[in-house]
Amino acid sequence: MKHILQQVFRSGKFVTGFSIFMAIILIVVFYPMIITDAPLSIIGQGTFFPPGIYVSVYDSLSSTTYILNLDDATTKRITNKLNDEDRVSIKEWLVAAGIPESEIDTTDTQKLLDQWFTNYDSQKNVPGMTNAKRNYYVRLNTALKSLLSPEAAAVMQVNPLNNELEQIGTINQTDYVNVGEVANIRILPLGTDNFGRDVLTELVSATRVSLQIGFVAGIIATLIGLTLGLLAGYIGGFVDDIITFITNLFIVIPPFVLLILISFSIGQEQRGAFTIAVVIGFTSWVWTARAVRSQVISLRNRDHVNLSKLSGHSIVHIILNDILPYILSYVIMAFILQISSGILAEAGLSILGLGPRTTDVPTLGLMMNWAMIYQAHILGNWWAYMPVLVTIALITFSMNLMNTGMDQIFNPALRD
Repeated sequence: MKHILQQVFRSGKFVTGFSIFMAIILIVVFYPMIITDAPLSIIGQGTFFPPGIYVSVYDSLSSTTYILNLDDATTKRITNKLNDEDRVSIKEWLVAAGIPESEIDTTDTQKLLDQWFTNYDSQKNVPGMTNAKRNYYVRLNTALKSLLSPEAAAVMQVNPLNNELEQIGTINQTDYVNVGEVANIRILPLGTDNFGRDVLTELVSATRVSLQIGFVAGIIATLIGLTLGLLAGYIGGFVDDIITFITNLFIVIPPFVLLILISFSIGQEQRGAFTIAVVIGFTSWVWTARAVRSQVISLRNRDHVNLSKLSGHSIVHIILNDILPYILSYVIMAFILQISSGILAEAGLSILGLGPRTTDVPTLGLMMNWAMIYQAHILGNWWAYMPVLVTIALITFSMNLMNTGMDQIFNPALRD
């Protein structure tokens, strides 16, 4: 065993895949110990908050202010306020007002503003402009002027005695607060999803559940395939015919179609993560059984097996002691691929709406399903689906690397 492990860990592909997979496992194990929030708890009153550091505006008002005179602060403030739609609208007005389109650069904020304030006139009649569009330009012009105004913003509060607003302070454009001194800060590296839930916390929990589904499905599929393959390959005859007939029946019906039919028949309320894992396991053992059968057929007439037969050993003893050790490396490789295919099968089911119940635990497939239903890919909210795709790709890539590395070691045809 020690010699085999040394061989395995000398494979660069196996070590790379194993390192990626263990890194994922460590994150899944230790992250919930540091961040104890429930993965499905709603923290944002809204949908798809972009990634970033969120600071309480209310608490920042009472924090110590510091005066910083930054030359480009106003430009950055306006650049952040002026979205792409506003820039295009400004360009449309300037072109309609007679400014050559070649002279307008929507990416140059300072030049665009100079052209706007030089040429904009709310009283000017621009051909083809509706009243709604004219009012939009008036509001935009007012907003830009307020950003450029050096005057401070007043902080008002309702007086409980007379229910009138009273000024309790001012905020100058040069006032800054230290983020570390603000009472309530929330870091959202991957933003929130369509329900206002922390995507990173949800992703870690979903990865753990998907891995559990993959392992359970892999164990079930490998055990069924291994058992049937050993019996069919060694005993042969009528037993082999029956097992081969059953295997061929499952091959005729595509496993994923069978998986869809079974999942649909179970019903939403009964589809827990473990149930889905069991269903995946019972529908994905076919190729393992066929491959094990072919391996056993090539081993059953070896000299050591015949010697064991002459010694009077039972069939179970011969299978477990004289055949199984010779195909164990292949079984491990098959198990690795079963885990990977189990995770992909769950993701496919969940995207179709046939995965685990949505109110129970998150899975990688369910996160993709939520992102698709709420059109995250259309709205450009990449953080709702891209980390899930990357996680699935990393898991399957690492397992395929481990499998390839082991195949190069144990497959005589691939050895150097």
